[in-house]
Amino acid sequence: MGRMEASPDGRRVLGVFAKQPLPGEVKTRLAATTSAEWAAQVAAAFIADSLNRLAAIDARRIVVFAPAGAEAYFTSVRLFGFDTLHQGDGDLGRRLQRFLSGQLGAGASAVVIVGADSPTLPPTFIKQALDILTTADVVLGPATDGGYYLIGCARRVPPIFDGIDWGGCTVLAETVARLGREPLRLGLLPPWYDVDTLDDWRVLCGHVAALRRAGVDPGVPRTEQLCLAELS
Repeated sequence: MGRMEASPDGRRVLGVFAKQPLPGEVKTRLAATTSAEWAAQVAAAFIADSLNRLAAIDARRIVVFAPAGAEAYFTSVRLFGFDTLHQGDGDLGRRLQRFLSGQLGAGASAVVIVGADSPTLPPTFIKQALDILTTADVVLGPATDGGYYLIGCARRVPPIFDGIDWGGCTVLAETVARLGREPLRLGLLPPWYDVDTLDDWRVLCGHVAALRRAGVDPGVPRTEQLCLAELS
């Protein structure tokens, strides 16, 4: 477990869940139609670009990593102003709940989690989520695949992580259904996309190319380099 350090706003926390990009261990759906080695390159590019884009968020920034032996790899993310913390054991729901509960229990006023599967996610969405949590209890960022790219909580963590089909397209619907039993205020962000499959990758590359053609820097240089390499 990495050492926790102070941040510009220690009461607000941003956790980025990330897995060491080892061939065969990451982006398995993408690897199934490409190769394990190339999918690992994509995962590494996503991590680097995501952390670089989120380094200016005014919060305590933590890379919540897996597996347990990956701390040496993720030590380099300190260059971006992130601390490191092991995700721990259990399914995704248990790991999300553990991080949220731990940070709120340590005195955080608002905790937001994103993954490294959406490198083009606008940092303004993160800032919006943290602001929403000044009045809401939970904030969600719906993903176009039926899940969510962001979740955040303030004050306490509701029972919304058990029994979820994490590999399916109903994660968001199941989460909202569980919230329906709780007297909580929900805040919502605009939809965005994750990249898990080859089709998702092509959508991302098209989006990056469109931004570049429109005169907008996509802000994901390592990801953009891989898109261009695939086209060459």
